[in-house]
Amino acid sequence: MNSNQGLLSSGLGMVMRNKRYIFWFWLLNLTLAEFGTAAFRRSAHAILDHSFLSDKLMHSFDIGVIVGLLQRPEFGQTDSMTTPAFFFGFLFFLFTAIFLPGVLAGYASTYRLPREDFFRACGRNLWRFIRIMIVAGIVMGIFAAALIALNGAIVKKATESNNEVLPFELRMIGFTVIFLIMTTLRIWFDLAETDTVLNDQRAVRKSIGSAFRHTFRSLGRLLTAYVASTLVAVAFLLAGLSIWMNLVRPGSIIGAFVIGQITLFLLLIPRFWQRGIAVSYWQQHMLVPVAAVQKAEAMPVAEPPAPVAPGPEPVTVVSALPSPSQETH
Repeated sequence: MNSNQGLLSSGLGMVMRNKRYIFWFWLLNLTLAEFGTAAFRRSAHAILDHSFLSDKLMHSFDIGVIVGLLQRPEFGQTDSMTTPAFFFGFLFFLFTAIFLPGVLAGYASTYRLPREDFFRACGRNLWRFIRIMIVAGIVMGIFAAALIALNGAIVKKATESNNEVLPFELRMIGFTVIFLIMTTLRIWFDLAETDTVLNDQRAVRKSIGSAFRHTFRSLGRLLTAYVASTLVAVAFLLAGLSIWMNLVRPGSIIGAFVIGQITLFLLLIPRFWQRGIAVSYWQQHMLVPVAAVQKAEAMPVAEPPAPVAPGPEPVTVVSALPSPSQETH
């Protein structure tokens, strides 16, 4: 790979060469969402199919109708509907931890990764990924809680001033800073996961340490690439919402479903793009080349061949028998 190739272009190239991964993750997400929302859908159908309240939801989103629907006794207990949603959401998170190592291995491969190699990479790195995710959850949770609390304290202090706009401005600045810091932490652990898979690193602490050094060594380049891909995701989301609101008729369930699923599919592209950026950076800067020649002191020195001792001179043996010419008549 060209070391001067941009992270955005090289990462996007990996995504385009492996579009099947996006399709399978979208299909997995759709399947789990179907099971996770089944309980809510059954309860809502039992009431709205025989009520004029459904007409209000067909033309707009009415929060009053939703709240009234949830409070009706025949709707059932809320826990019976939220529990499956949380369960299948966690299941999607688990499947992501299982299959993502195979995706990283496929991105780093110069050929179409065989199915056997894909699942081999998934199985070999499952426990490593879980350990990295646990560390990432702890670190990112601590930072997020501290930053949100600090931002809230600053905004609360700003409300004491005479400037009415100042609290809003500080809140927006705080959210921007929180986003950049959390994105930096995301880059750190994305590189750690990539190094763990592609370097076949059993000690994940080494990958976490190496990823930390490289993250802050090339923070500007990596952060710019991640923010750019995030802005693409925002553009996809706004475009999908705009099409849904302006072009899809209120009563068109199929149209709303198709536009919604297309939007969700497009939102997966920036997520996989960021993984491609991490793989591209690893190949350019974290890949340890194999030395072609070992160090001189580590190489075995061949001993010179021992001198060959001169042997005895060849002795000519003279036959004592008379030659045929000497034999007389």
